[in-house]
Amino acid sequence: MQSGYVKSERMAQAMLRVPREEFMDHSYMDYAYSDQPFPIPGDGRQTISAPYMYPVFYEPLELKTGDRVLEIGAGSGYGAALARELVGPEGLVVTVEINPTTYRFADTNLIRTGYGDIIVVLGDGSLGHTERAPYDAICVTAAAPRIPPPLVDQLKAPGRLMAPVGSSSSLWGQDLVLLEKSSDGEVNTSSLMKVAYVPLIGEHGWTRR
Repeated sequence: MQSGYVKSERMAQAMLRVPREEFMDHSYMDYAYSDQPFPIPGDGRQTISAPYMYPVFYEPLELKTGDRVLEIGAGSGYGAALARELVGPEGLVVTVEINPTTYRFADTNLIRTGYGDIIVVLGDGSLGHTERAPYDAICVTAAAPRIPPPLVDQLKAPGRLMAPVGSSSSLWGQDLVLLEKSSDGEVNTSSLMKVAYVPLIGEHGWTRR
């Protein structure tokens, strides 16, 4: 919390409970608590994000016990485990991954570490996951040209969504956008900071698989 990125005790406790080293590629496990991203199995672009990025994403979502959360881009599974700690057993976490190798890595990590109740889906995350919609919160962990409309449709009213928006080739990075849907369905967005994420792959991403 001293760095200023972790602002709530709930977030701090969630990060203490989830062993990041268990979600790392074995080659990098000794560096699990370095505040930087590291490669994970996939097509050469996937990473486990630097630890500070998780509170940057999750705290604006204001996750509560019992919330239903959709994560786009399972990655290592670490982010989904943190979300599960924040929403508790009363909540639901669904994470969608398009890369089969990365999907298997995340699923294996989550089962091994006791988060087997997280639903891990192999598919196009830009389309969301309608089977368990609507969601109180949606977290997109890859950069999109714009926030995918299916995700906005699957967001509850009220609800919150976080996503990097912009090209991964931009020298200035992407805008980390917070989208808020009011109880009457009105949508407002605000840019919180600049970030650098891999491009979202899928129908509403930069390229289709």
